[in-house]
Amino acid sequence: MGFSLEDYFQRIGYEGPTEPTLALLRQLVHLHTQNIPFENIDVLLGKPVQLEPEAVFHKLVHQRRGGYCFEQNGLMQQVLRALGYSVFALGARVRLRQRDREQFPARTHLFLVVSIDNKYWLVDVGFGALTLTAPLLWQESTLQHQSREPRRLVREGKRWFHQAWQQDEWRDVYEFTKEPMHIADQRVANWYTSTHPDSNFTQRLSMALALSDGGRVTLNGTSLRVLRSGQAEQRFRVGEDALSLIIEQHFGIRLNEKECAKIWRTQEH
Repeated sequence: MGFSLEDYFQRIGYEGPTEPTLALLRQLVHLHTQNIPFENIDVLLGKPVQLEPEAVFHKLVHQRRGGYCFEQNGLMQQVLRALGYSVFALGARVRLRQRDREQFPARTHLFLVVSIDNKYWLVDVGFGALTLTAPLLWQESTLQHQSREPRRLVREGKRWFHQAWQQDEWRDVYEFTKEPMHIADQRVANWYTSTHPDSNFTQRLSMALALSDGGRVTLNGTSLRVLRSGQAEQRFRVGEDALSLIIEQHFGIRLNEKECAKIWRTQEH
């Protein structure tokens, strides 16, 4: 089974026109982030994360799994190109834990830029708990609302910073330039992200899915967080016996006992 727009639309629950408009792009991002979970399960199971287009499509669509940035945005790039959009991939340096802009984290994140009517839109369906649930206009210092926290883009010379409004301040999410991230660069970054002991993805479970009401559910290690629109955040500690049920109930992924046991052994309890 190869690439099929019909199969992708069925996966995310989309029915409607397919002309490459901004309205369709918004709808695809909205539905994708609610139906294809961000997750690093294969990394923790010691399975290679494959970036070949057919492998990504089979895993996320036919096997009804999720993935992280290289898989999620790789799939979205396939879909957008098939629909006739002008789209290219950029790499980014994740800055969530690095506030000093004199320091330069590795360029290990992939996102997309889509050109529509001479305007450029950032599309990123693979950034965990801070995944964009709508395209972000590439325009400096413009407040842009998402389903959760507001976002904006600011610039220092050639460096652009994607920021989120959190805890009463603007915080850098990641930085980027206009340099494309070619597939060779993606393979190197993917290898590091999925295998290096210093990578966050090799150390703990990371899962996230947007909710239809504008909320989000995340599983970070053994900590489950459920944020629903207009409600107080709920936090739960997940035990080993409940891990399989939680993953299936909230993210739609079924794992067997051996897989859950292996994932559990990697977590910090």
